[in-house]
Amino acid sequence: MNSEPLPREFRHFILARLFFVLGLRMITTIVIYQVFHLASTYMVGFAGLAEFVPAVLAALVAGPYIDKHNKKKILAWSYLFYLVCGLTLALVSASWFDTGNNSRLTVILVVVFFTGIIRSFAGPAANSMIAAIVSREQLQKAISYNSSTWLISSIGGHAIGGLLIAGVGISNAYFVTTALILVAILFALQLKPKPPVASQQHEPIFTSIRNGFAYVFNNKNLLGVISLDLFAVLFGGAVAFIPEIASNVLHTNAVGYGFLNAAMDLGSLICIAALVRYPMRRRQGLKMLLAVAGFGICIIAFGLSKWYWLSFGALLMAGIFDAVSVVVRGTILQLNTPDELRGRVASINLIFINSSNELGQFESGVTSRLFGTIPAIVFGGAMSVLIVAATWIKFPKLKKLEY
Repeated sequence: MNSEPLPREFRHFILARLFFVLGLRMITTIVIYQVFHLASTYMVGFAGLAEFVPAVLAALVAGPYIDKHNKKKILAWSYLFYLVCGLTLALVSASWFDTGNNSRLTVILVVVFFTGIIRSFAGPAANSMIAAIVSREQLQKAISYNSSTWLISSIGGHAIGGLLIAGVGISNAYFVTTALILVAILFALQLKPKPPVASQQHEPIFTSIRNGFAYVFNNKNLLGVISLDLFAVLFGGAVAFIPEIASNVLHTNAVGYGFLNAAMDLGSLICIAALVRYPMRRRQGLKMLLAVAGFGICIIAFGLSKWYWLSFGALLMAGIFDAVSVVVRGTILQLNTPDELRGRVASINLIFINSSNELGQFESGVTSRLFGTIPAIVFGGAMSVLIVAATWIKFPKLKKLEY
């Protein structure tokens, strides 16, 4: 890995990323907790769907838009709009907004709808900027730092979100998130302008969208790793179940919920830190497939556990396995995408990620209603293992992938 120091601009980028994701994850944690206590796990699933649908639809145009415009401005405006969403959640959760749980829940779902649109621009804009800030030789190092920062923020957001719910209440917790996002905006404004590649500025939007999808679907390794992540997390994701498991099975409070929610990200951070020091040199594809299978097994263990620390450990190990997939997918994405397609490919990747996370949250809500919570978790973990077997057969070159 290149030993040359990363540029100062990358530090501004990372700090903006750190504070934004910290605030974003805190909002996600608080929303899931709030919706569960206002309604049920089933409605937590619908909250995921409310974010998934607009995010996917907006991502179709977000990629071409990002490739044709200044990425710095897109990033800064996205952060500002997210701050407005955080303020809205804080106000609607205040004690004076006492028009009944249904009205409050409706407003929350509407805000979540808009956060889906905002994230479809913010994530791809940020990811497409990395290659413009660092050299090609520094990409793998920069990706590892970017992933580590995201995970640190995610862990902090989940854990602090739970602490703030217990300590200052839901409304004040949302206000704290808006302050963090404001700091992210200030760092984002320190970045240099990232104008589009000249040849892309006048390309028709439908041609632009088609070119992005054509590139991904013709690159079998890229399609394989994205598809694997999509279906494994779609079925194996456990986020929507955590409030109910914490409350009804493990009998822990909001603080315990926050740390349980952070367990997977903590495991991922441990793995990423190890991979920064000891990067994977060979057979990355095979290691990724085995790691995703391990992820599914850990989700099954989480579903069957009746003890807090066993549940925490299962999610911690699931995060360790998941990080391998994140690193392999992120590295392939950055190394194999032309500059003029980075926004579109990042948006397509976001569609897959949102599909696996938010649509997976909806799938969790539906299966919990159909089968019950514990069987739904075990079913999801088992499906993740089966997805690995299907990928092994469908994409035979993936297990031989190296970079």
